[in-house]
Amino acid sequence: MSEDPFVAHRSLLFTVAYELLGSAADAEDVVQETWLRWAGVDPAQVRDPRPYLVRVVTRQSLNRLRTLARRREDYVGEWLPEPLLTSPDVADDVELAESVSLAMLTVLETLRPAERAVFVLREVFDLPYDEIAAAVDRSPAAVRQIAHRARDHVAARRPRVRVDRSEQRRVVDRFVAALETGDLQGLMEILAPDVVLVPDGGGTAGAARRPIVGADRIARYLVGGLGKARRAVTMEPAWLNGAPGLRVEVDGALAAAVGLVVEGARITRILGVANPDKLARLDVEASLTR
Repeated sequence: MSEDPFVAHRSLLFTVAYELLGSAADAEDVVQETWLRWAGVDPAQVRDPRPYLVRVVTRQSLNRLRTLARRREDYVGEWLPEPLLTSPDVADDVELAESVSLAMLTVLETLRPAERAVFVLREVFDLPYDEIAAAVDRSPAAVRQIAHRARDHVAARRPRVRVDRSEQRRVVDRFVAALETGDLQGLMEILAPDVVLVPDGGGTAGAARRPIVGADRIARYLVGGLGKARRAVTMEPAWLNGAPGLRVEVDGALAAAVGLVVEGARITRILGVANPDKLARLDVEASLTR
């Protein structure tokens, strides 16, 4: 007996929904909604299940994006995507790893919903324009224009230099060593002068409400924040969204996930998620594929 097409493509559908929504919880809800719709369809009437299911999950995600937009307008402080624990294998697919990185997901947040859907389906999943047009209810010609506009938008905001994962890991290790020893100078050496720290506490965790800019300010903020609590804080390397990152625990309890953007052997962006509602999926590896 052949595997049900929905089961066969479930990881793909979750990945599409997650890239469109930036929230694993909402992506799971969309995948469940897609399954309910699939359960009501006669599979024999669907010539090619994969594009059909991608079309359904895309439409459901676009519907949910409208709700999320209103929710995020009321969000306390900076909003960052929900981080996922991933296997090192995700990093082997360079394009997939880049597309699900916390840095890229924050860039995708600046696109309009249709632009985000078109960009993800075309650039990440390489869907034909006619299939994308059916998913977003636009003509193929309109989709081509949207794709061009979205590519330019993303290109202007994505990290400028692609760094291999071994280099990323070295930088992460140096970052941790400097923090653990309170080495302010060592920390300054691996932070780019214009580095930005984006904290996401969601109003429920002890985090800054606004981004902090500049190597000196960030180094002092981080070292000072650890201060007397250093013995209670542990930082463990982890694969987050296809890239080396950190799990931060305080007194043995998960307190934050940290993603680092590395360019030219220096950290240019620190993405710290401390909102406890976004830390629920950091114990089990997420299944991402394309």
